[in-house]
Amino acid sequence: MHQSFRWPPCESDRESTTAAALTHRICSQAARNMSNKKVFAGLAAVTGVSIFLLHNCQFNWQNHHRRYESAISSRTPCLAGSLPGGARREVIFLKTHKTAGSTVQNILFRFADRHGVRVALPGGVCSHQNHQFCYPRPFTRLFVHPLTRPPSMVASHLRPGLSELRRLAPANATFVTIVREPAAMFESLFAYYGQLSASFRNAPNRSISAFLRRPASYYRPGERFAMFARNSLTFDLGGDPNRRPGDEAYLRGFIRGLESVFSLVMVAEHFDESLVLLRRLLAWEPEDVTYVRLNARSQASRTRLTAQEAEQARRWSWLDAGLYRHFNASLWSKLRTLGPRCLRRELGLLRQANRRVAHDCFGAAGSGPPPALQASQIQDRELRPWQPGGVSILGYELPQNLSLPPTLAASCLQYITPEVSYSRHLLIKAATRLRPKRRDGESLKNRPEMRERD
Repeated sequence: MHQSFRWPPCESDRESTTAAALTHRICSQAARNMSNKKVFAGLAAVTGVSIFLLHNCQFNWQNHHRRYESAISSRTPCLAGSLPGGARREVIFLKTHKTAGSTVQNILFRFADRHGVRVALPGGVCSHQNHQFCYPRPFTRLFVHPLTRPPSMVASHLRPGLSELRRLAPANATFVTIVREPAAMFESLFAYYGQLSASFRNAPNRSISAFLRRPASYYRPGERFAMFARNSLTFDLGGDPNRRPGDEAYLRGFIRGLESVFSLVMVAEHFDESLVLLRRLLAWEPEDVTYVRLNARSQASRTRLTAQEAEQARRWSWLDAGLYRHFNASLWSKLRTLGPRCLRRELGLLRQANRRVAHDCFGAAGSGPPPALQASQIQDRELRPWQPGGVSILGYELPQNLSLPPTLAASCLQYITPEVSYSRHLLIKAATRLRPKRRDGESLKNRPEMRERD
């Protein structure tokens, strides 16, 4: 029987700003003593952490674009529906696979990075994974690095463990997740995990068309990566992906449980509209939800499904299809409540802010996004996204022909830092905060929490 999620109060978090202040001083000193072209190499030498501490040079987009301040103020009548009490920092984002979750995660990481919010990061028995909480094992607090407990924010892959998440989540946390149209998601999963999942490898010539013609013949529910081969979204959200097709009672109960937890379920196909709702839910500024699309595949790595194949994928992952129908309708119900005039205004503010980021950081002209690069074209290894076998995942690098102020360059780098590198940066930052607190004569490396990181 499906259990509804319930979250009791949990200890609140207070974050020190020592590391941010220290890094700001380092960055400011570097900026005074170096030309723009040499600032990155110089900072790497000063800090010994290369790109990671550079990211912490704080940059205030609203001050930089002061002439746009009146246009993006949250005090305009359309934006008056934001929640009271200031920006919300306690956010639990349940990151699902191949749903634009990496882009949402980057938005949350950047907010946490700039505002000194503690983010839960993998540690302990999950240290080898360094960017996810021992997925697909059910989540436990033992998976969270002690330097990042208790957290205000969670944004890395995990599979919900009910009782443990109850204890970890702050009492006032806002829960958010994201879904994607199941046929498009299945095509992406097949490409991304095609060489890992035995179910996918069983298909003749590893063909998605062949798999979808007879999925039950190739699917192996007991294999290690079976969760990607059927109802992946259901699995990620804590459900049973192998329920008997047509068990509508289970699906309805599962949806009720999710609705009791999540204040917002975003939809990948309506990403900007989802960000409008997220921004208002958290009472953030439009700049806080600007983004650069991350972890996207090259066109050569994509397969265009026929209408018949897309329908076969939906029938095969029937639970995911039911979740998508429900939460897509739920999203548009919220947007109708917001009203078309307000929605247009909010979308305009977000897209204007995105264009400004693309122009200032990458020199992008017009309304287009910054140009994505093949991993082999990216010089900085820390900016190269992970490459699964047989698939090209695109990334970004700051153009060398742009001379950016150091703080702007640092802020721009935050937009394009992949998940693994950003997670490592946040953990280093958490460790840095401990340094002023260690006892005289005590080696930081000998502290138990640091030995765990080695």
